[in-house]
Parts: sequence; C-alpha cells; structure tokens
Amino acid sequence: MSRMVAREAEIARLEILVRSRLGGQVHFLQIQADSDGLVLRGRTRTYYAKQLAQHAVMAACDLPIRVNAIEVGWENRTFTDP
Repeated sequence: MSRMVAREAEIARLEILVRSRLGGQVHFLQIQADSDGLVLRGRTRTYYAKQLAQHAVMAACDLPIRVNAIEVGWENRTFTDP
C-alpha cells in the first residue's frame, strides 16, 4: 500500500472516530492532512462542540492540528452540504 493511500485510510478512520465521539454535533466533518499537520473543517452550533472535535483528534492522532476551521453559529440556518 502506498504511503498516500495509508494516510488517506488513517484520516478516514480518524473522521469516523471523531464523528462517533461527537454524536453528530459537527456536521460535514472533514479532516485534511498536509505536510504541516491537520486541518479540521465542518459546521456546528456551539464552540463547545468545536473544542470537543479538536480534543478528540488530539487524543487519537500524533499529528498537530494546524487549523481548526470548524464554523460555529449556524442556529438560524439549515445545514446543507457546503
């Protein structure tokens, strides 16, 4: 298995783990990896859920989180695919 495929599989496993720990609190969760670390993306209603996502990733992975770009405050909007 190539290194890129292995990394993609690890990221997919990490996304599944974080989704299961958060119980659907972060919508459209995506974790992307680059040479500098991880980028978290998604949408949530609370800063607490954003923080929970970050801590779940930190507990499950040794790569640093470069950016937590999970958007907060979608109370008055419906969640649609970005």
